[in-house]
Order: sequence, then structure tokens, then C-alpha cells
Amino acid sequence: MAESKQLHLTAFMRPVSLHTGAWRMPNAYADGNFNLSHLKEFIKKLEEAKFDAFFMADHLAVLNMPVEALKRSHTTTSFEPFTLLSALSQVTERIGLAATASSTYDFPYHVARRFASLDHISNGRAAWNIVTTGNPESSKNFGFDEHMEHGDRYKRAREFYDVVTGLWDSFADDAFVRDQESGIYMDPEKMHVLDHKGDDLKVRGPLNIARPVQGWPVIVQAGQSEPGKQLAAETAEAVFCSPKDMEGAKALYADIKGRAVAAGRDPNHLKILPAALIVVGDSIEDAQAKRLKVDSLVHYDSAIASLSIALGTDASKFDPDELLPTDIPDTNASKTGRAGVLRVAEKEKLTVRQLAQRWGGYSGLAFVGSPETIADEMATWLAEEACDGFTVTFPFLPQGLDGVVYRLVPELQRRGLFRRDYEGTTLREHLGLPRPENRFYPKETKETKEITETKETKKENDLPSRLNGI
Repeated sequence: MAESKQLHLTAFMRPVSLHTGAWRMPNAYADGNFNLSHLKEFIKKLEEAKFDAFFMADHLAVLNMPVEALKRSHTTTSFEPFTLLSALSQVTERIGLAATASSTYDFPYHVARRFASLDHISNGRAAWNIVTTGNPESSKNFGFDEHMEHGDRYKRAREFYDVVTGLWDSFADDAFVRDQESGIYMDPEKMHVLDHKGDDLKVRGPLNIARPVQGWPVIVQAGQSEPGKQLAAETAEAVFCSPKDMEGAKALYADIKGRAVAAGRDPNHLKILPAALIVVGDSIEDAQAKRLKVDSLVHYDSAIASLSIALGTDASKFDPDELLPTDIPDTNASKTGRAGVLRVAEKEKLTVRQLAQRWGGYSGLAFVGSPETIADEMATWLAEEACDGFTVTFPFLPQGLDGVVYRLVPELQRRGLFRRDYEGTTLREHLGLPRPENRFYPKETKETKEITETKETKKENDLPSRLNGI
């Protein structure tokens, strides 16, 4: 590992915590998802800590779980991403602003226009998280009885990306001359009509917004299926993923980076950022107690259903206050999910109730410990090429966020693992990504300049013959 290699940190903020018990913690903001004052407070702290980006996922349906579980969920209501991020851009200066937009239930022109606007409004801090929308209930909110098939969704997404990025390249960077003396506002020679006609999409263009400040907003992708990994390798500049442990993360990292190289890309221009719940305490034991407390606030009825799904067997028949039985029969359910439960049950000696609340609250990757022990783990992940950083999710807010911002980040900075200040102003600069060249108006080189001058000379020499033809 190069000595200068540092972690990238983005904050997953929709919902403000992925843990389903977070809103019930004492002194937590129960309305954190839908309170602008709180969200402004959160993003200012994240910018103070020099986070790369504030990341908003999005949901296009409410009815994605049984009503009994829904009534206990804090994900039911949230701001529409672009409205919120536009507002938050006005109280921040450097932190990136990432939002989800669906390639299945939106149109490329809308997506290109919204992200271009956000990039201009924020002076180059926008990022688009491409999703194909996994929840079948979403289809009913857009006039469809059936959800598009998985393979078809990814096929559409690949074309969707080409169209959106093509629309962002509608104008050369210097197309808008705005010469008040001559009265020339825009040079039509530097406007490209896309005129895309593909298998799934038909878009004429051009986009009615100047090229984004970053050329293109940063492209983020979330999805670990085979088509998802291939889409990431071909298009993404940051990948939001959810490996369960370091070995799985290393395999995913190598897979996606390898695919990127095969696609002719520089693997350093693609950042792998696994989601990680971070619980900071004075010691490992103190942090574990905090984790158990927030887990305990997940209602048992919802929790045991989640555990049953993970085990592939009805866990409600087990004694909730005893350890998990060792003779659970194998089933046709997910082997990975079952193995994960058994591994945690053995390692942490949790009761059935505690296991259920763990799986019903947040069962993904977690770092639970003191600032020093968590920094140790993160350093190992970076050195072992399991990640380029993390998408941080908080156990509860504001306290959980404060633990990361005011205790973990200074420890990472002390070790040289995280920046002490922003070195640029755009999200691309934070992530070390190049600004994309306009595919229709590449930067002028000496060779292209000579070709252009030859063409202009030919036009002038040919002027009489052209006039004679009028």
C-alpha cells in the first residue's frame, strides 16, 4: 500500500440511520429523516469532519413490507432527494451531494437535467447513484402492474447511462460566450444534438442546461448481482456495496476492479465503499453495550421474522432468552444468510432475542469499538484492498454521528488515514477522479487545431463557388 493512500468516507443519510431501532434511542431525533433543521446540523458536522459526500438513497414505494413491520419503520417518510440536496447545498461549501435516481422509473432527460442543475447550484458537488429499483411495489406507482425483469432493468440502465452522459455533453464547456457587445449568447457550433435511438430509449436532445461544473456529476452504483457488478465496472466511479466481512469484501473488490480493467478503465478511478455501521465507545465493551441497547429497541415481532428468514426456519419456536439451538436443520434458504447468523451466534454468545433484534435492526458490516480499535480495523481493510473507504451509517443520531465526527475521524487523521482538510472544491477532486472529457467536443490539441484551421481555410477558398450555387 502506498503511504499516501487514505480512506474515503461518505455518509449514508436516507434514512439517517439504517438501523430500525435508531429512532427510539433516548435523546435521538425521532423525526431525523424529515426535519430540515436536523439535517442541516448533520451535514454541517460531516463537512466539518471533511467527509467526501452526504449520500441520499431514495425509495419509490411505501408498501415494501408487511403493515405490522411498516408501522414500526422510520423509513416511511423522507424528503425528495433533489429538493433536500439543493437546500443543503446552500448551507455547505465543499461536501459532495449524492442522490439516487432510478433508471427504471424515470426518464434520462429528467435525470440529466436535475443532476446538471444540482451540480451548478452546488458548484460541482453532485453525484448520481444509478439504481434499477429492486422493490416490485414501485411499479404500481408508475402505472405498471408488473415490475420489469431483473435482466431487462440492467439492460435499460446501461443504455440510460449512455443517454444521460451524452446529454451532459450537449454543450462544449465554452459554448456560452455571453458576449454583451456582439449580442452573441451561445455558439451554435458548440451544441450537439444527441438524437439517440436505442432498444429502450429514444431521446433527441440537446439538454437545456450548460455542461455540469464537473463535466459529469460523479457516477455511483449500488448492486452486487452479476449484471450490477458489470454495470459498475463499465460506468461507476464509486460503488456502494454491502459485503458482510473482509474476505467477502476483498473478493468483491478484486472482481469489480478486474472487470474495470477488462473494460479499459483505470481501476483507481473506481472507488469501492462498503456500507458500515460504526458504533464508537470509550472501549470495545462500552461500544458493544451501545449496540445491544439500540438492537433491543427493535420490536421482537419484527425481529423474529427477520431471523426466521435468515435461518430459513421458524425461529419463533425457540426460547427467546436462550442461546440459539445447535441442531437447526439445513434448508433450501440462503446458505450465506444462515451461516452469518450461526457465526455471530457462536462468536458473541447472543440469545435468540438478541440475535433476532440484531437481524431485525441492522445485520450488515459493523465496526463496534473505541476510536483506536475501529481505526485499526479500517486501516487493515484499506491495506488488504478490501475497500477504498466506507459508506458510513450511524447507529442513532445525533450521538452516533458525533462519535464518528469528533472521536473516530480525529484518530484517523492522527494516523494519516484521512484528510485534515479538503484539497479541492468539487466531489471529483475529493475522490481523486478526473474530469470527463466532452465526447463531442474534446479539448483542442495541436493536431485538431491544424485540422480545424485547414477546414476553415477550405471554407474561405470555396466561398465563391458556394455563392454561385445560391
